Amino acid sequence: MKIADLRRFIAVAEELHFPRAAEALGIPLASLYTSIEKLETEIGHPLLTRQAPTRLTEVGAAFLPEAEARVAAAPPPAEKSTAKTGGKAKASKGKGRAPIVKGQPKPYKKRQGR
Repeated sequence: MKIADLRRFIAVAEELHFPRAAEALGIPLASLYTSIEKLETEIGHPLLTRQAPTRLTEVGAAFLPEAEARVAAAPPPAEKSTAKTGGKAKASKGKGRAPIVKGQPKPYKKRQGR
């Protein structure tokens, strides 16, 4: 079981609302559904009801403390590194034209008719 999937399950269990949990986690809703489905496949039972009031099933309520314990025991997630600014400038590859002549036809070329 992935720790990320367990964190997502805990977020849904706390919110009891898939869209709010996805927004709180900062992930797409489809990704959240996929993670929960993978977790349910690994366990072999549904953990949440997906009808109008989202609720934990009996298996989900029993699994929640174990999921919280596993997440608490896991190391904290690594922070995403940001790319350093600066570096080499990219050279132009000769595509495009100078701003002054943009929109004007190239010299010695006939314009194509429509």
